[in-house]
Amino acid sequence: MTTFVDRVELHVAAGNGGHGVASVMREKFKPLGGPDGGNGGRGGDVILVVDQDVTTLLEYHHHPHRKATNGQPGAGDNRSGKNGQDLVLPVPDGTVILDRQGNVLADLVGQGTTFVAGQGGRGGLGNAALASARRKAPGFALLGEPGEARDIVLELKTVADVALVGYPSAGKSSLISVLSAAKPKIADYPFTTLVPNLGVVTAGSTVYTIADVPGLIPGASQGKGLGLEFLRHVERCEVLVHVLDTATLEADRDPVSDLDMIEEELKQYGGLDNRPRMVVLNKIDVPDGKDLADIIRPDLEERGYRVFEVSAVAHMGLKELSFALADVVSKARAAKPVQEATRIVIRPQAVDDAGFTITEEGENFFRVRGEKPERWVRQTDFNNDEAVGYLADRLNRLGVEDALRKAGAHAGDGIAIGPEDNAVVFDWEPMMAAGAEMLGRRGEDHRLEAPRPAAQRRRDRDVARDEADQEYEGFKPF
Repeated sequence: MTTFVDRVELHVAAGNGGHGVASVMREKFKPLGGPDGGNGGRGGDVILVVDQDVTTLLEYHHHPHRKATNGQPGAGDNRSGKNGQDLVLPVPDGTVILDRQGNVLADLVGQGTTFVAGQGGRGGLGNAALASARRKAPGFALLGEPGEARDIVLELKTVADVALVGYPSAGKSSLISVLSAAKPKIADYPFTTLVPNLGVVTAGSTVYTIADVPGLIPGASQGKGLGLEFLRHVERCEVLVHVLDTATLEADRDPVSDLDMIEEELKQYGGLDNRPRMVVLNKIDVPDGKDLADIIRPDLEERGYRVFEVSAVAHMGLKELSFALADVVSKARAAKPVQEATRIVIRPQAVDDAGFTITEEGENFFRVRGEKPERWVRQTDFNNDEAVGYLADRLNRLGVEDALRKAGAHAGDGIAIGPEDNAVVFDWEPMMAAGAEMLGRRGEDHRLEAPRPAAQRRRDRDVARDEADQEYEGFKPF
C-alpha cells in the first residue's frame, strides 16, 4: 500500500459568488418603498498552506478534486448573502506548485507560507446597491461571478541540508539511523528504501537535517529504477554525500566506478554542479572493506573529495563525519544572502491604458478582451432587458463603442466579449435601446416619484394668471 506520494495532480475549484437580488421594499400603505435587494456573498478561496506536520501528498493522491463553498445569494430588506468558506489545504514544506505545462506558480518553503490556488468569485450587487439619483428603482441585479477552477501539479522537494546518495544497499539508511533519531527500514536487499527518509542531527551548536535518498542506478535520470522519482529531493540540499560500499559482493562493481556513475546521473539531472561533495567509505568493519578503503582513498582525495571512513554497524568514524557535515552546512548558511522583507510594489494603471483591447478576427467580426468587460458580461442576466441595457451603458462609458468605431466596426457586425472558449457573441447595434427605455430613462420608475401638491398649485396659479393677462391685453374699451 502506498504511504508516500511526492507528486500529484490536483483539481481545484473556488466557490462561486452569490447572486444579487432585485427586491422592492413593501410596507403598509406604501407598496413601492424603493429597492432593498441585498448583495450576494463572495465565494470561498482554495488556499495551500505549508504545515510542518504534513510530510506527504498522499491525501491529495486519494482525493484529487477539491472545491470551496459558494457564496449565498442576497435577500430582500438589504440582507447580504453569507460569504463562502475558504478551503485551506495543508501541504509539506518544500512543495512546488506547477501548472499543467510545467511552469512554476509558487515554491512553498517555510511554515505558514500560503498560495491562493483558486480565487473565489465575487458576489453580485443587489438592486439597492445599483440605485442612484438617475436610476431610482433598478429592476435587475448583478449575477455572482464563477470561482476560478484549474488543474495544478504539486511536487514535493525535501527541504534538507545534507543528502545521502549512492547505490542501493550502500548503507545510507543505516548511516542516517545512527546519525539521527530516524528509524528507516533496513534490509540486505536492493531498493529497501522506497521513500526519502529525513533525520535531524545535532553536532555541537549546529543542528541540521539529513535526507536519505532512495538508491540510484545507471539511467536513473531517464527514469530507471526509483531515481527519477526522487532525484528532485536533492535539489534543495546544501551538501551531497556519496555513500560508497567498500564491501560489495558484486564482482562487476567497485566504489570508484559507483561514484563515477552517480556523478554522471547527477550531471544528467542538472542543477547540482555547484554543490559541495563529500565521500563516505562505509562498511570498514569488514576486513576486505577496510583494505579496499585504504587503497582507493588516495585516488579520491586527489580528485578533491573529503573522504571519511565509517561503519554504521560498528559506529566507527561517525563523530568526525557529523562535525564535518555541520561545518560545511554552517558555512553554506553563512554564505547565503540575508533575506529581505518582501517589498510592496504598486504599479498604477497607465494613463493611456483603456483597460481593454479590440482585435479584428475575420471579416465583420471583432473580439473585446479586458478584465472589466469580461467581468461585466459574466455578471449580466441576459434574460432581463434592463440588465442588458445597463451593460450597454457601462461598456459605452468605458469607451468600448468608440473603440469599435475606430477599429472599423459597423452596425450589425459580430462582437465577441471574452476568450474563444467562453465568450458572449452578439450583433453590434450602437447605443442599442432596451425595452425599459420606452418607459423613460433606464432604471427609472415614475410611480416612485412622490406627488408635490404645492408645486402643482403654483403651476396652476401661474397658468391662470397668464390666461388672465392675455385676456386683459385683448380687451379694448369703446
